[in-house]
Amino acid sequence: MANDLIVQMKGVSKSFGAVQAVKNVDLELRRCETLGIVGDNGAGKSTLMKILSGFIIPDEGEIYIEEKKVTIEDPQDARQLGIEMIYQDLALFNNLNVVDNVFIGRERTNRLLGLQFLDKRRMNRETGELLQRLNIVINSIKSYAQNLSGGQRQMVAIARAVAFEAHVKVLIMDEPHAALGVAEANTVSEMIKGLRKHGLSVIVISHRIPELLSFVDRVMVMKGGERVALREASTTTVEECVNLIVAGSTTSQNTAPQAQLSI
Repeated sequence: MANDLIVQMKGVSKSFGAVQAVKNVDLELRRCETLGIVGDNGAGKSTLMKILSGFIIPDEGEIYIEEKKVTIEDPQDARQLGIEMIYQDLALFNNLNVVDNVFIGRERTNRLLGLQFLDKRRMNRETGELLQRLNIVINSIKSYAQNLSGGQRQMVAIARAVAFEAHVKVLIMDEPHAALGVAEANTVSEMIKGLRKHGLSVIVISHRIPELLSFVDRVMVMKGGERVALREASTTTVEECVNLIVAGSTTSQNTAPQAQLSI
């Protein structure tokens, strides 16, 4: 149903000079849904998500958040609407520990004799509670980011994005399984799957289709800047997704009644 949608992108297009990166694309994201986006390099996946997260301004198209038309011109606009994006490089500070990475730019403070101080005790406590709530296992919250494994770094980035989850409604993740081994990839997948319990809707860009299909609700296939298919993860296969990525489709029907192909 339309009122189940937290995000709608309608007819979104973006060109960079003579290159049209995104062509008249629609996207629908339901409340507490995990949506996967797949496609070859240059398919338009990252460009589309950078439009939603405010890093790129589209040439055409409309965006609706909770059925209200919005204008997103920069990342601050997106954050005010409850949209956060985690990029593949994670942007963690290697010389800072887990607590400082979670609270960077949003530090807790208190005042004493008119002077403002960091409230490190509160930040330590809240970080521990956050990791426990998200089932993140890290030996010490004082560990520096440079000493964490790839999976742990990914989970710290997720924790930072949802640390103030009362304001976060949509989390976008770019290649969360990149460079992870099977065990760590599975751990990250389970964590992402659990985010819906916290009321979050998640969009995941990934080339690792088997992992993606194990935890998303639906998967959207892009090719040449267009959306060519939308499938329920429970009824599609890796082979079908790969075939759509390679060959594209102009006749496939979406499984969701409100979703229409944009080709």
